[in-house]
Amino acid sequence: MQGRKSYQEKLFTSFQLSDRIPEENLYRQILKLIDFQFLYRKTAKYYGKEGQASIDPVVFFKLMLVGYLENLSSDRKIIQSASMRMDVLFFLGYDIDEPLPWHSTLSRTRKLYGDDVFLSLFQEVFKTMYS
Repeated sequence: MQGRKSYQEKLFTSFQLSDRIPEENLYRQILKLIDFQFLYRKTAKYYGKEGQASIDPVVFFKLMLVGYLENLSSDRKIIQSASMRMDVLFFLGYDIDEPLPWHSTLSRTRKLYGDDVFLSLFQEVFKTMYS
């Protein structure tokens, strides 16, 4: 008898991304190598003390790193790809049902830092990765 797979979405589920991402996954390995906390100190002067909360600078730089490593040429493609990849969601610290930032937020944040700051911080992340 020929089997047929049918799909019925569950209303509730118990699911942890960390259980689904293998130890040898690139993004899990990067998380072990780099402590991204230094980005908070380096970017603090670009933010006010009041107002609406911005994108987390660590999330922003992780998304930029994903774009570079996956050869994604636009912010829209970075967000689109990240939303479909469990390993990237895990890397970013997002849960499977948690919405990612809008693609326009990435370009606005890049402009906030300016080219020199963005490139120097991005290079610092890479230097840490390859040292």
